[in-house]
Amino acid sequence: MFVLIGWGLVLGSVFGGYALAGGHIAGLWQPLEVLMIAGAAGGAFVAANNMHAIKHTMGAMAACFKGSKFSKTYYMELLGLLFELLAKARKDGLMSLEGDVEEPEKSAIFGKYPNITSDHHLVDFMTDYLRMMVGGNLGAMEIENLMDNELEVHHHEELHPSHAVAKLADGTPAFGIVAAVMGVVHTMESLHLPPSELGILIGHALVGTFLGILISYGFLAPLVAVMETKAAESGKAYQVVKVVLLASLNGFAPQTCVEFGRKVLFSTERPSFREMEEDIKARKGK
Repeated sequence: MFVLIGWGLVLGSVFGGYALAGGHIAGLWQPLEVLMIAGAAGGAFVAANNMHAIKHTMGAMAACFKGSKFSKTYYMELLGLLFELLAKARKDGLMSLEGDVEEPEKSAIFGKYPNITSDHHLVDFMTDYLRMMVGGNLGAMEIENLMDNELEVHHHEELHPSHAVAKLADGTPAFGIVAAVMGVVHTMESLHLPPSELGILIGHALVGTFLGILISYGFLAPLVAVMETKAAESGKAYQVVKVVLLASLNGFAPQTCVEFGRKVLFSTERPSFREMEEDIKARKGK
């Protein structure tokens, strides 16, 4: 929503100011300039990325127009799920989690949290390390090292779409110049025309430079910032799981482990200590 509002402000300010200055809006509509810029930019994007990267980038761009699922409620559910799993392990032993870990889709505990289980990558991350804890073959240090390596890979993958669009934004002004140069070449071929018509051709050529800069800094660059923010949000859920499980491996009680996880959340989504405490008490009573 905010992306669309921001783009609306960009268009309103630029074209509104131009119109108020006496400019003719119709003169800025140059489909051939748009074709050259968009076509060249799209071709360069396809040439620079494989099919997986293209699909990932398209998905990340579409997600920029949706609200974030990573709310306070989401994180309280994530912490609640982790608490229930660790409480069960503390009461009945780690081996009691084997069924939940091997088939989370059939687990009564996981079944209570559809918002969490809908993210299969996060569930896989959680169950993989719970499986290692159940196996007991690795200590806290080894598991932490594995988690760090996996999170680094996840962070790199999540940032790839924003990097791809950032490169596209960097190149768009240059494609605008290419379109402008092509317009100038056409103008030079038309010097036999009267000055009034030459002025129109020169104006058409300059629109290419204008559009390249506007698309880059007014549309693509803000989109890159939103994509980077969403990538950071996605990584935070994994960080919560990591901190909570490592706290458990180091012998802390489930409620204390959950507090460790709460502390790594962004302040805008972090539940208060009392909110988390009351939520945990409610889960204990069930």
